[in-house]
Amino acid sequence: MLLLTGLLTVYTASFAVSYLEYGDTNHFVIRQGIYAIAGLAALVYFMRLDYHQLRYLAVPMIVLALLGLLAVLIPGIGIERNGARRWLELGPVTFQPSEFAKLAVIIYISAWLAGRHENINKFTLGLVPFVLMVSVVGGLVIVEPDMGTAIIIVLTTSTLFFIAGAPLTHLALLIVSGGLVSYVMILAQDYRLDRIGSFLSPEADPQGSGFHILQLLIALGSGGVTGLGWGVSRQKFFYVPGAHTDGVFAIIGEELGFIGLLGVLGLFTFFVYRALKATLASRDQFGTLLGVGILSWIAYQTLINVGGITRSIPLTGVPLPFLSYGGSALVAVMAGAGILLSLSRYGHDRRYGEQPKAGGRRYARRGQALGRHPA
Repeated sequence: MLLLTGLLTVYTASFAVSYLEYGDTNHFVIRQGIYAIAGLAALVYFMRLDYHQLRYLAVPMIVLALLGLLAVLIPGIGIERNGARRWLELGPVTFQPSEFAKLAVIIYISAWLAGRHENINKFTLGLVPFVLMVSVVGGLVIVEPDMGTAIIIVLTTSTLFFIAGAPLTHLALLIVSGGLVSYVMILAQDYRLDRIGSFLSPEADPQGSGFHILQLLIALGSGGVTGLGWGVSRQKFFYVPGAHTDGVFAIIGEELGFIGLLGVLGLFTFFVYRALKATLASRDQFGTLLGVGILSWIAYQTLINVGGITRSIPLTGVPLPFLSYGGSALVAVMAGAGILLSLSRYGHDRRYGEQPKAGGRRYARRGQALGRHPA
């Protein structure tokens, strides 16, 4: 339902810019349909693959992800758009390695944490290597620059670190150091400061830095409770930048109103609920961490996108999962959904010498639920 809603939303939000740039109102929705087919293929593949096998693929996947993140930074190889190097081109296919890096780092960190056992509590064997691994991936993404994706990677991996049983002191250190790094990165680039300024007071520069957020809010306000009607949005006519990418939530609000937005958020909530249910039923630590990582990734990205659109947090420019236009993002998130389906299918079986978790209330305590059983 999210995928079908996304295809309909991409069409209604993109036909104006599609006609202006390509002379074809269906250009973007046709491409999104092709990406959806590729995403469904990825979903079916990972659904049929026993997720335990991913533990052995974790290292090759993270290596490929790092190579992709490095390649986009090399002049002549990486494609630059709007001052950012985030894309690679293979023949007719252009893709964004950072989207696939999200899934690769979740799989790798889940496999790594599942093999740490009691070492997760140690500073030198737990926190230090964890910070180094996340810093390498996050640093390469920030250099592109793509602050929003880096934030999602850090939030997701930190959640895995917490669920795996890391001491609260280590988590507090992560939060403090992450806050300091974010502060320095914001000061290092003027456009990041402009985003903070537009978040705090967009009315101060309505034709400049505040234009984006003000147009998003106008779209949401124009929709009211029931919306203007499907396809009737006015803000998609070049008022909302990226109306078919990062701004689709605002267009849905304008056309379907508050009720429509509640329906979309209801679908995401149900998705997270079912993913969490499958995760909690898993009998092994790797599966539990893998499920938590994927559902955290999708949930964080949804909250960050919706928060930026509604001016609850500063805009960071991340796509809305399943709904925003973008091939790499759609295929990656569909692959993640396929892994969740694999977890639901195979998570009840004990594999590779793992023992079932004792007690009916497996997840009442982090230490009891995770990190205390042989992997």
